[in-house]
Amino acid sequence: MHVLVTADTVTPGWSYTRELVTGLAARGLQVTLVSFGELPLPEQVSWIGSLHGVSYIPTAFRVEWMQDAEAQFQESSSFLAGLVRDVKPDVLQLGQFCYGDLPVEVPRVIFAHGDPKTRALAIGLRPQPRLCLGRWYGDRIESGIMAADAVVASTGWMLQAVRACYAAPRRQVVIRPGRNPMLYHSRATKKEDRVLTVGRMQDAAQQVALLTDRAQVLPVCIVWREPLTPVRNIPIRADVQTTIGRAPVAMRGPQSDGQMRAQYGRCSIYAAPARYEPLGLATIEAALSRCAIVANDIPSLREMWGEAALYFAANDADSLYQTLRKLHDDPELRHGYAERAYLRARARFTTKNMVDDYLVLYRSLMSGAPSADAAA
Repeated sequence: MHVLVTADTVTPGWSYTRELVTGLAARGLQVTLVSFGELPLPEQVSWIGSLHGVSYIPTAFRVEWMQDAEAQFQESSSFLAGLVRDVKPDVLQLGQFCYGDLPVEVPRVIFAHGDPKTRALAIGLRPQPRLCLGRWYGDRIESGIMAADAVVASTGWMLQAVRACYAAPRRQVVIRPGRNPMLYHSRATKKEDRVLTVGRMQDAAQQVALLTDRAQVLPVCIVWREPLTPVRNIPIRADVQTTIGRAPVAMRGPQSDGQMRAQYGRCSIYAAPARYEPLGLATIEAALSRCAIVANDIPSLREMWGEAALYFAANDADSLYQTLRKLHDDPELRHGYAERAYLRARARFTTKNMVDDYLVLYRSLMSGAPSADAAA
């Protein structure tokens, strides 16, 4: 089987794509990977060279929500359609909504990993038909969704958000995201009594500032995540530490994969304060590292973690403080939630499970036979 995969290099969807492409290649599939948005940095694509049967084509075509995307769409669409005709894939796996109606005779699967309108819905803005991105954006996304053979998301909540903001897909499938458990430090001999989170202080959807609104009883480490669009020529201090109340707060710059695995391995608690979480990769990585998960009480995180996480009242800094203090004061409870998160991640959120579900979907689309939605 040959799968042509599109992704962008400027959102967390790139990490998801890396895991999917690696998993498909390990099963012996041929993969053609095309990237959009920005030409990648060498460290972003170093993993591709070690994979057998993977061809990579980087482009700088704008992603659908970026400035100038409309002006470039015809060119990027023609490029992609021409590539499909040249390499003749069996399935088209799309990381962008806008190519769902690409004029090719190949099954088209869209992965909905987030977008501005579903984000606005989650943070409490009314999802207006055209929002602030212009008429072209809304029309293009709706056309792509309605024409695609299937739309995949990590949670049922995200599929519901897509329907609320745009249109109902022909076929919608929940496929849980996955990570390779062998890459994470699940057997660390001693965890530090410390909270880790990943996000940006100024982002209303990620709400990292909830951790600094109150003086926590234990140290906090905030790892800064790349913005959706790269910031050029602006120096960023990678390591800053301050003290709020009794506990220090460390702010780290963007970390390599190895550095992040070390961070997860050291910290005993992972905080997920986001009010918009369409993908949830960081919580999976933390759980595979045996961190206890403290999560904002929102539908997507509830759907992912069930009883394996400890929740604080939605968007409430005081409730977050009390929940973290509860785990700090009760090591046995903390260890128990860490084990729950680990076992749930091993059962549900592995690369193997994710690739298995995608292969079921791909084969169903190639045969033209209907099948039940994967991993509801």
